[in-house]
Amino acid sequence: MMIQNNFITKLASSNKRIDGRLFDQVRKIVVDDKIIEKAEGAALVKLGNTQVIAGVKLEVGEPFPDKPNDGVLMTSAEFSPISSPDFEQGPPRENSIELARIVDRGIRECGAIDTKKLCIEDGKKVWMVCIDINILDNFGNLIDASAMASAVALNQCVFPKYEDGKVIATEKTKKKLPVLYTAVACTFAKIGNHMLLDPNLEEEEASSCRLTLSTRDDGNLCAIQKGGTGHLSSADVEHALDVAVERGKEIRKLLK
Repeated sequence: MMIQNNFITKLASSNKRIDGRLFDQVRKIVVDDKIIEKAEGAALVKLGNTQVIAGVKLEVGEPFPDKPNDGVLMTSAEFSPISSPDFEQGPPRENSIELARIVDRGIRECGAIDTKKLCIEDGKKVWMVCIDINILDNFGNLIDASAMASAVALNQCVFPKYEDGKVIATEKTKKKLPVLYTAVACTFAKIGNHMLLDPNLEEEEASSCRLTLSTRDDGNLCAIQKGGTGHLSSADVEHALDVAVERGKEIRKLLK
């Protein structure tokens, strides 16, 4: 592992990557929004060899006391052992909790969903948007793949039938979820003195830290999250933001 990390770091110092990409280049993105026909919203995203499925389920519940007329967003992630030898069975671990929080924060801070339109009865009943992320194959950058899959699932989500105070999950309406913006996450790995967009698994292991920036359709930054113990300079962050805005525009076209 140490030999591989040193090799990747040496490559980066020569402005090269292990898979031949440019530092600001994303792996091939493939989107399938017909993966689960019976779901309110679902999508499979392939980012290189990384594969993630996100499903959206709409339920009716009580609003939070401080937002009595707003719908609720909840995001969870499951790391199946079949997706990577590093994942184990059992309750959610730190990495899956962190992933869910980063994706959730990007969607929430982006104002992606018009939560006011999810109110059914003021202070009593609202629609709850539940995003479930499942990792199928981990070949690096689960955050961006999960954010993409979640965005597509939200964009094509429709309401189930709601009648006499009950949700009829087997019957779908034509009413779509009120999505205002599409949040796109762009994650960078710092290797040596360089910021590499969309790191693969080998690059993640060789990096000193990670930076994820989530932007929305108008190019505004909505959320930023650092991971790892390495140092980031202000120039690193400014460069990453410029790249995230530009690449976000390109990625977003594939998600609608």
